[in-house]
Amino acid sequence: MLSVSDLTLHYGAAQALRGVSLQADAGKVTCILGRNGVGKTSLMRTIAGQHRPSAGTVSFEGKPLGRSPAHDRARLGIALVPQGREIFPLLTVKENLQTGFAPLKRADRSIPAHIFDLFPVLAQMLQRRGGDLSGGQQQQLAIGRALVTRPKLLLLDEPTEGIQPSVIKDIGRAIAFLRDKMGMTILLVEQYLDFARELADRVVIMDRGEIVFSGDAADLDKPDVRRHLLL
Repeated sequence: MLSVSDLTLHYGAAQALRGVSLQADAGKVTCILGRNGVGKTSLMRTIAGQHRPSAGTVSFEGKPLGRSPAHDRARLGIALVPQGREIFPLLTVKENLQTGFAPLKRADRSIPAHIFDLFPVLAQMLQRRGGDLSGGQQQQLAIGRALVTRPKLLLLDEPTEGIQPSVIKDIGRAIAFLRDKMGMTILLVEQYLDFARELADRVVIMDRGEIVFSGDAADLDKPDVRRHLLL
């Protein structure tokens, strides 16, 4: 579904990504792990088209995306749930969800019912402003907004950050449903190791802008793999 090859990214003179290569298989959860500041968010935003790489390629469904912008990638079926949620605080929950209509054809501009099945609180708060929601509710709204676009590939950047345990469980169940029942491909950036271990099919560990490990999620319990997360 997704192939990243030798991706390099600079912010001015600073290098954020150093020859990153990875794959996300269709209908699987691939989890990217690593400490703060190692390039995980930069990688996600580059895949989504928000940053232009210095070198390397991103391919989606076997086709190179070249220098296509974020809105074109959204039309192809790539959706990003950004770190920090970035919902619109002055828009209502319903209006926030409707912003997901932008890449859709007019006939498809509706809110899928399964979003409210996964996150019932959104149905109860449709007329509440996004800024009035709790952090956990805003995270559910950000995921719901991405799902409105009918993505084939869902990019989730630290969805459990600063979220209460009960909502973390809801998000975990939603990810499992999207993979198991809807066949969605999910690329998940996470620092909560137990959450990653429970959901991931494959894991990638980053350090200093590079991939230092790639393998099955079961390998997370091996000492030589775990040491990459402790350095």
